[in-house]
Amino acid sequence: MRELGLVLLCLLRISRKGVQCNGWSVHVPSDITGELGKMVILPCTFTHPYKTFDRALTAIWRIKEPYNGTVIFKCVSQSSSELCRTAISHKNKYKLLGNPRHKDLSIRVDNLTWSDSERYFCRVELAGDVQDKYESRNGIKLHVIAAPRIINITVSSSRDHTFQARCTAEGEPAPALSWSGPPDSSLGSSSVSGHRVTKELRSLSHDGKYTCTAVNSHGRAEGAVYFYRFRASDSSSFMVLIFVPLGIKVVVLLVILSFTFFSREGPSSAPSSLARPQLPECTYENCDRRHQTLPTAGAAPR
Repeated sequence: MRELGLVLLCLLRISRKGVQCNGWSVHVPSDITGELGKMVILPCTFTHPYKTFDRALTAIWRIKEPYNGTVIFKCVSQSSSELCRTAISHKNKYKLLGNPRHKDLSIRVDNLTWSDSERYFCRVELAGDVQDKYESRNGIKLHVIAAPRIINITVSSSRDHTFQARCTAEGEPAPALSWSGPPDSSLGSSSVSGHRVTKELRSLSHDGKYTCTAVNSHGRAEGAVYFYRFRASDSSSFMVLIFVPLGIKVVVLLVILSFTFFSREGPSSAPSSLARPQLPECTYENCDRRHQTLPTAGAAPR
């Protein structure tokens, strides 16, 4: 009965539209690879049974699963003379590259992140008496790859007063980590979480440079840490290290105080002879004569 219904529907479409029932198809690659932080193009082309189509057309992209997955992109074209206007673009990172009127739904994904590693499904909807909808069932699997990158490298101490170095790197595929440096160190635990790997180097007993190397099929990265333990010096060296800087500070302080004292005192005051002229020295008689009053003009002679 189901096959009969499909045949009747096909005959109905042929009689009303003059098209073939087997004209629908969607073409997508099974896998696409993109590099972390860059862009990638997801191609999708389709065919439909209509010779011409001038009504509304909707292009949709979704992730995770067909038909019910999360819609990340959607655009609508009302007529063949109108471009497909974007209605949904999750985080504004999806751009339509193809022309749906030319049966091309390809999109560009910008600034790839680890979370973009998903399966993508394209879908086309044609408006009409009986709305035609067609979607890719298998979709495109997007693989995000990356060369290794050292995220963190540190040295720490434990309760038993031993030291260990830890290195964390990321990449896709997950990189292999290795340590190199002074001898007498032992490899510790390692852990892998998705595209991130951490590895320890225990019992650091020699001063020097310890290097962490991360390698995968796309490249290589290195990070280094310098380890130096504090050693207490002997008593004589310790006294020199303490008192020599202290003596220098005392001398500098005395020089500063002396300079301050002399600058505040200023130049000596000028002699009083320069400020006020003095009378020449004289004998007692001369000085006494200065105080004698002259006779007045009208005085009678004695």
